[in-house]
Amino acid sequence: MLPADNHVHSRWSWDTAKTSTLELACARAVERGVPAVAFTEHVDFTEWGDGDTGYPATEVGDRPKVRSFDVQGYSADIERCREMFPDLRILAGIEAGEPHLFPVSVAGVLGAGRFDRILGSLHAIPLDGSLEWVDSALFRRLDPHDLVDRYFTDMLTLVERSAVFNVLAHCDYPRRYWPAERAGAYRETDFEEHYRTVFRALAATDRALEINTRSPMASVDLVRWWWQEGGDAVSFGSDAHQPQRVGERFELARDIVEAAGFRSGSDRFDFWRR
Repeated sequence: MLPADNHVHSRWSWDTAKTSTLELACARAVERGVPAVAFTEHVDFTEWGDGDTGYPATEVGDRPKVRSFDVQGYSADIERCREMFPDLRILAGIEAGEPHLFPVSVAGVLGAGRFDRILGSLHAIPLDGSLEWVDSALFRRLDPHDLVDRYFTDMLTLVERSAVFNVLAHCDYPRRYWPAERAGAYRETDFEEHYRTVFRALAATDRALEINTRSPMASVDLVRWWWQEGGDAVSFGSDAHQPQRVGERFELARDIVEAAGFRSGSDRFDFWRR
């Protein structure tokens, strides 16, 4: 049995094609045998709201592609798909970018709808007074190990200062862009203490760690570190931005999580637990 996919994007996310509809993603979930799907659309911002803690020390920076999240349109689409796919559990959600820096802005979005899954994500870090996307371009500007060190430091701050999310998404997001050609292969052991520090802080809040199958797959060792630091729950997420990727690599992810000591419970829609 495959786990629920708790991290899926559709056309309601600003970085996802208009052809990526909720309906097509739901149909793919049924085809894959995924029991539930959470549409966690991107919530990012181009300016600070009154009371957001990132202001005034940091500028939001240039984000020309980011668009506001249409909560009403999205919510209506969710209800339509729930009627179309009565045997599929369809959850509403958001992926909040840097929620520790945008707490008031995120709260405004959450207050405009009803959401079942809230992911906390770190896609950008403060650098020289501006928020900078963590991507290949940033790796060209900074030493790779220093960049990942900075990222984990900010990830710890996110966990400690934001209580709005119930799943920490892709905890090592920068490894997607790791420049192996000049820095060698990414090794989780190089950053083990960073991982463990973040995991300890997250475990103390009784929240779930995401196994993201779009990122380079987490090792059994990494998931076991989460278990050893007191982590209780694991969430699976394909981070699909195309319908055909819903539930992708979930068989492998399931095997990794089981090998690290986590199991599916009696509720197949729930997180896997120790």
